[in-house]
Amino acid sequence: MMSITMDWKGKMKFEGISKFGHKIIADGPKGFGGEESGYKPTELLLYSIAGCTGIDVVRIMERMKQKLTDLSIEVIAHQQDEYPKFFHSFEIKYYAKGEDIDESKLAEAIKISHSKFCSVSQTMEERAKVTSSYEILP
Repeated sequence: MMSITMDWKGKMKFEGISKFGHKIIADGPKGFGGEESGYKPTELLLYSIAGCTGIDVVRIMERMKQKLTDLSIEVIAHQQDEYPKFFHSFEIKYYAKGEDIDESKLAEAIKISHSKFCSVSQTMEERAKVTSSYEILP
């Protein structure tokens, strides 16, 4: 089980404290009554999938004896135009740097993350199409 609490701080702003003691602010756009003083809740979903799979890929690559020096993850999400504006697809792009990275091992680490470890992407796959790609940068 997992549980969080977010407290209303006026207008459209909510604040939470993470398990590790870090503050997170969610807020709405000015045109919606917010002050844009934090993350849009929908942005947090995208950061969640990037962080979840990123941690997995780094750990799996370490176990595969691959020396990553940098990993950047871009998540592109597509929403319905009309309400409810749920996300119908996510593209996850991995940009990796390292010493002699084996492309097949990076591909396998990404596959393992999505199929076995990343609970965020697995949850999203129940409703939306999730695709991934990668690039090994010099």
